[in-house]
Formats: sequence, structure tokens, C-alpha cells
Amino acid sequence: MTKLDQRWDLETIFPEGSSSPQLHQQLDRVRAEIAGLRQKVKVLTPDLPVDEFRALIQDMQDLQANLGQCRAFISCLTAQDVRDSQARVLQGDFGQISASLAGVFTAIDHIFVEIPEERWQAFLDDDGLQELRFSLNERRNVARTKMPPELESLVTDLEVDGYHAWSHLYYTIVGEMSIEMQRDGEIQTLSMGQAANLLSDPDPKVRHEVFCKYEDAWTKNEELFASTLNHLAGFRINLYRNRNWDDVLYEPLQRNRMERATLEAMWAAVNGGKPYLAQYLQRKAELLGLDQIAWYDLGAPVGEAGGEIPFADAKTFVVDQLRKFSPAMADFTLHALEKRWVEAENRGGKRPGAFCTSFPLSGESRVFMTYSGTISSLGTLAHELGHAYHGHLLKDAPIFLRRYAMNVAETASTFSELLVVDGAIRAAASPGERLGILDDKIGRSVAFFMDIHSRFLFETRFYEARKRGMVSAAQLNELMTQAQRDAFLGSLKEYHPHFWASKLHFYSTGMPFYNFPYTFGYLFSAGVYAKAKEVGPSFAQSYAELLRDTAKMSVEGLAQKHLGVDLTKTAFWEAAVRLATDDVEEFLQLTQE
Repeated sequence: MTKLDQRWDLETIFPEGSSSPQLHQQLDRVRAEIAGLRQKVKVLTPDLPVDEFRALIQDMQDLQANLGQCRAFISCLTAQDVRDSQARVLQGDFGQISASLAGVFTAIDHIFVEIPEERWQAFLDDDGLQELRFSLNERRNVARTKMPPELESLVTDLEVDGYHAWSHLYYTIVGEMSIEMQRDGEIQTLSMGQAANLLSDPDPKVRHEVFCKYEDAWTKNEELFASTLNHLAGFRINLYRNRNWDDVLYEPLQRNRMERATLEAMWAAVNGGKPYLAQYLQRKAELLGLDQIAWYDLGAPVGEAGGEIPFADAKTFVVDQLRKFSPAMADFTLHALEKRWVEAENRGGKRPGAFCTSFPLSGESRVFMTYSGTISSLGTLAHELGHAYHGHLLKDAPIFLRRYAMNVAETASTFSELLVVDGAIRAAASPGERLGILDDKIGRSVAFFMDIHSRFLFETRFYEARKRGMVSAAQLNELMTQAQRDAFLGSLKEYHPHFWASKLHFYSTGMPFYNFPYTFGYLFSAGVYAKAKEVGPSFAQSYAELLRDTAKMSVEGLAQKHLGVDLTKTAFWEAAVRLATDDVEEFLQLTQE
């Protein structure tokens, strides 16, 4: 297997990377189309005829698709090489164009608000618009909660060189950061993403050394990161105040199409399961020869994880496990891998983390990650390919019906991950290997129940503190450590004070509170997984239909329609949590002396 096999193919989208003439031509076309739509909107009135309304909706979707193709490509460029200065310029250009389109859409949404209710319902009853009813009603209802359109347009323009610019600054700084480690008898310079991978190294000395250097690297830049985080939060707080949104969770809940009662029921169930995970952490500490586990030991392997998994073997295993559930899902995944839609090479210069992005015009996806040969990395590959399958199922739907929320996006990915990781447990060649894979799986429960919850607690408390003024780096360290201590039930010996600096999700301007949707997706997918095991092979088609509905209704409606459950009650969530605690019970039994 050559290294090239682990690099994605972007040439089929726009050849020649950040200097692609086709990309620049596409951006120019989008600029012209936005200008044309802006002129049309200037003369629009709330009494426009239905055929004009239908054409307007199509123009909006076409523009969103054309710009989305560019957005996905530029995001791939900036991820694969953080030193690509031309890609950063493109990112800035894209921000300007995106803001321009958002301003036009804001004006259109305001017209939607002014359309009389009877006429609005008549529009939605039109044969060409009925399927977009949910999406159009959502746009109209959200617009009603915002400021007048001229103020919202001003905000969008100012975001480019203010709000979003702070986020881009963060990525630029992180991309240039590195640490040095002695590996294989020589000093190696590691990116922050490569360094993070070493936190799951079997050698406790390596884990401790890399964590100390990792923390030190974030400490050196903490004032820059504290300033960035404060300004991002300050922007949101001021914007929310002017929109009369008195709750910082209003926007993330609305964008996830989720009720607060659902969020509260989910966290209540998670808290009920945490004592089991605390038992697991204590047992893991004993197996590692420690009195208490530290943050940097969370990913330490126990048992036998089966050694390094070559990327070629990982690809084959993922496809084989998915085929047991759905031949269609497996065929798509094989196609994505063979067409080199996956960037997995472990090299410097890449940004940390993993993601999947969709190209709306070509109906393709691209997966980004840094494959390290571990069982955890295998799970990440399956996770991101699950996102790609979700996008594949919706590739022929109208653009407005491809805009599913983050929480249900994480359902598709985590479901795929569950299929593959459970397959790895079943395929384990020895009790030690089974234990190692089970440990990795439970580690994901720790991440979603404890780590993600600590992020939610931190961010909630940080916003309250930020309302009173700037929050210093020292205070951020204190808030982060306390949130981790609370979320982990005090079960760690040492915490990660600068996690607020190292986790890029806190700096995302695309999604506020980039945390609880992960736990939602993890638990909701567990419920879907339980249903799949109950129903059998025929559920594969039902699962595909569920994913196709993800942009058509609230998560509560989705769960009621496809699973017959009420997400605002704790019963569903408690059942999903029990699947994780069952894993803990098996782990404890396997490790009894």
C-alpha cells in the first residue's frame, strides 16, 4: 500500500488545488449570480405570484449548491495543508461571498415574514413546493426572531472580518504549532494532531511526556487563545442581546431542531450512567498499574488491541462489517474508498481532527482524518464514512432538504462506528484482544458522557462569566478544570486545564455549542442500533428512510415517526445509556482477578 492510497483525490472536483482556474471561475459565477438575485429581490413584494415564488426558491437552492461546492473544496485545501497560504486567501474570499449571499437570503426571509398567512399556506400547497414545507416554514419562523433585515445584513458583513476572522486566526496559529519528541532514536517534529494521537500510546512515559509538552505548547499561546475565545463569545452575546435571545442555548437548540426538554432528559440519563463509567475508570487504572487514572491515560490501551491495523486491512474490515447490516451501505463505502474520497495519511502539516464534507453539485463526499493504525482510528474511519453515506442518501434531494442538523448527522456516523467496532469485538482472536477493543469502545462512552459533558458545562459557565466581562486565561483554566472534575465525578488524578485552548470546536463559528449534539448522536444511534438488532436485516431500509427524513422534521418528530419514542422523556435515553453500562459490566467481568 503506497502512501498515495491514503491521500484523497481532489482533482476530480477542481483540478490544480488552490490555484485551480475552474475554482476561481466557479467563484466568479457565484458572485455574478448573487448580484443578479440581489437585483431581483429589490423589486420583490409580499404579493408575488406563485410561479415567481417557486422560481425564487429554485434560485436560492441553486446558489446554495454552487457555493457549497466551493466551500467544501476550500475546507479540504485548508485541512490537508495548513501552510497553503493561497488556500487561506481563498477562505477569506469565500467568507466575503458567503456573507454577500447571506445578506440576500436575509432580505428574502424578511419578505417571507411579510407574506400573509393565507397566501403563504397557498404557496406551500403548490405541487412544486409541498416537499419543502418544513424547510420554508423553518426559515420564516427563524426570521421572525431576528432583527430587521438591514441590521442582520450588517451583522453578516461585519462577521467576515470580525467573528469568522477570529476563528480563522485560531486555525492559523494551531497549524503552525508543533512539539518535538524523541521517537525511534531521533528527534521528530510533530503537529498538534500527531501529538494528540500519542496520548493513546501504550508506553505511560510517552503519554506523560507528550501531555506535558502538549500542555506547555498551549500554555505558550494561551493569551492569544483567551483573547480569541473571549471575542467570539462577546460577539455572540451582543448579537443575542440585540435579537432579544436571552438564552445562549436558544440558537444551538433551534439549529439542532431540538427542544430544551430533550436536552435535559438526555443529560439526566447520562448522569445516571456515569457512576458505572467511574467504576470502569478505576478498574482501568488498576490494570495500568496506577492508583488513579489521569487525563492522558484515558486513551491508554489495556488488553491486546491486536497490534497495528494497516490501512488496507481497515478499509476491508469496515466494508465487510457494514455489509452484514446493509449491502447498499457497504457498496457505497467501497466506492468511496476505491475512488479515494478519504484523506488518511499520517503526516505533518495537516490540521488536527477528522471530518466529512459533501459536494452538492457532484454528489460526492470527502473524508479527512489522520489514520494511526489503532482500533480507535479504525472507528474514526467508520464514523466519517457514516457521514458520507448519509450525504449519499440525500444527494438527489432538493438542497433545502439536505440541511440536516448536527445532532442527527452524528447519529449516522456513530451508527456506522457501532457496527464496525462491535464487529471488531466479535472478531477478536483472543480474550485479551476482545478486552482491548471493548476498552476502546467504552472509552467512547467516557468521551460522550463525561468529556463532552465537561465541554458543555465549561461553555455554559464561560458564557455566564463572559457576560460580566473578559475572562482571563487563568480563569479559563479554572473553569475547564472544574468542568472536567464535575463531569468525570472527580475520578481523574490529573486534568487538562488548557483543553479550552486545544479543542477547536470552541472556536467554530459554524455551530455554537459544538458539544451536546455529539452525545445526542451517540445515544440516539444506540437506540437505532438496538432497534436494528431487534428487527433484523429488513431494518436496513428503514434506517435509510430515517436518514432521508433528517432534514424534514424536528428530532422529536423523527424519533416518534421511526422509533415510536418520546425524546423529551428520560425512558429512551436511559435505555440507550444501559447499552453503554452493559459494556462496562462485561469489562469488569473480563478483568476480575
